[in-house]
Amino acid sequence: MYVTRRATFSASHRLYNAELSEEENFRLFDKCASPNGHGHNYVLEVTVAGEVGEETGYVLDLKELKKILAREILDKVDHKHLNHDVDFLRGVIPTAENIAMAFWNVLAPAIPRGRLHSIRLQETENNAVEYRGEQK
Repeated sequence: MYVTRRATFSASHRLYNAELSEEENFRLFDKCASPNGHGHNYVLEVTVAGEVGEETGYVLDLKELKKILAREILDKVDHKHLNHDVDFLRGVIPTAENIAMAFWNVLAPAIPRGRLHSIRLQETENNAVEYRGEQK
């Protein structure tokens, strides 16, 4: 069984690789390399997989997942600059792909029942990524 919790947050970021010149960064990241950054209204979907508990009928109580998401992710990223304000993104180029992987690394050990199945991060109306952990 798979259960999914959806959440939203607003954040700014700058796509920039410090090892490259300004010209190379603008060629790679275009306007996303602007020195002041830019913002998005993100949609985050977290899916947990597991067996349905006989006592509760839940894989994981979605109220509990909501609290975990708030504590581990949303309280740290909402209305923040991802390059500067978020410890677990420090030194990472905050593309949607890298953000999703970082969220996975934070959330996977925090899920008390079942297992983290996927992180889906929608950056714009037209662009989203999905991460399912390391593929073996």
